[in-house]
Amino acid sequence: MNELTCMSAARLAALIRRREVSPEEVVAAYLRQIERVNPELNAVVTINEWALDCAWEAQAAVMGGRELGPLHGVPVTVKDTIETVGLRTTSGTRLRAGFVPEKGATVIRRLRAAGAIILGKTNVPEMAIPYECVNPLFGRTNNPHDLSLTSGGSSGGEAACVSACLSAAGLGSDLSGSIRVPAHFCGVAGLKPTIGRVPSDGHFPPATGAFALGAVVGPMARYVEDLSLFLSVLTGTGAHRESMRSNAALDVRGLQVAQFVDESTPVSVETHSAIEAAMRALADAGLVVVDERPPGLERAIDLWPALFSGASTTQLRELYGDNEEEAGPVVRAVLAAADKSQASAPGEFARAVAERDSLRDSLLQWMSTTPLIVAPVGSVPAFEHGARRVEVGGRQLSVFRAFGYSRAANVLGLPAVSVPAGRTREGLPVGVQLIGRPFEEETVLAAAAIIEASLGGWVRPPIMKP
Repeated sequence: MNELTCMSAARLAALIRRREVSPEEVVAAYLRQIERVNPELNAVVTINEWALDCAWEAQAAVMGGRELGPLHGVPVTVKDTIETVGLRTTSGTRLRAGFVPEKGATVIRRLRAAGAIILGKTNVPEMAIPYECVNPLFGRTNNPHDLSLTSGGSSGGEAACVSACLSAAGLGSDLSGSIRVPAHFCGVAGLKPTIGRVPSDGHFPPATGAFALGAVVGPMARYVEDLSLFLSVLTGTGAHRESMRSNAALDVRGLQVAQFVDESTPVSVETHSAIEAAMRALADAGLVVVDERPPGLERAIDLWPALFSGASTTQLRELYGDNEEEAGPVVRAVLAAADKSQASAPGEFARAVAERDSLRDSLLQWMSTTPLIVAPVGSVPAFEHGARRVEVGGRQLSVFRAFGYSRAANVLGLPAVSVPAGRTREGLPVGVQLIGRPFEEETVLAAAAIIEASLGGWVRPPIMKP
């Protein structure tokens, strides 16, 4: 194992700037790691054949004394739903099996402008329908901590890739926990930014219409500091050193924090333990734990189908059109279920939006004094491939219900981060979710960094051991 592949993106960028390691060395190390590990993992589905050429150009810039971007020479990967010029982008559907974009997403342009080298694209469920990473083109992605388990969805390939050190960090997207659930399953950190903070153009399926209320693009990494670095690049908010100084100086001592666990959706013993450990870590760091229940989160979870399910079905029908025979099992199942269900009552979406806005206003008023909430990402850690239900404390829950915790932040448009906070007896990662006020990602990340430092953060998965 080349230790370069385990470093943070921030440290790699610093070593490259100081000429202590070359981009060619770093990219070559990652390509070897992909060659060794990816056959078992199936996380990377398209390799950038020009990655080493990009690394050579990056090294020439270093040696020529040119101005370097904050991610200069750092290898990254991108979820296969985010259009990337020159690289196949399929969204896991046969409809786009050979699609190579001529125009890329804004976030890809910003990564490249910052000097990042894109190694390849990572696996997704067909049309990014969570929470299992499998599609008709590339099959399923395995969890690096246990190959019999799912890596989650819909950014499951990216989470597995980053966890197993196939890239330094990368991009996912999130409408219903699709960054945070895979991060939780695979033991990495993942940020769902505030709605509108990071551009989402170039995502397929498009994050437009109703989806603009909840769908976002965001970073995934082994280390919280890299989420901060990537956020500054994706938002175009400033230079690396200035961004990192502001994050490092952000003092969250004295801020109030509360926890949220919904009694109607039980969580595993290990998940409870992770929540309690995270709360203790924050209290020990000087935050003030308050015994208050954040208002409206349970109802926000329940609103997700009214806001997004109908739009998802309509979008799938439009995209597949007369080619539904090209759909895989998941998409076919969604369309068949929609055929059997009753049509939405007129005005249901408008009523859901109005209720969502009212809930959001009430919660934000409450958060004016308690700006941080710690919650589960879901009821359980990673589950077996193909599972439709999970058991929690003797109760059977649908997978959709078990991960409702992750949907609340999408419904309300709030920033949320998943960070590793514990492990099960079997050694599986358990993440917790921190939710913050709109456009206060830096506060959420500062709290996540405290939990990471206290509870250990990312650990090497078994697939990496000799």
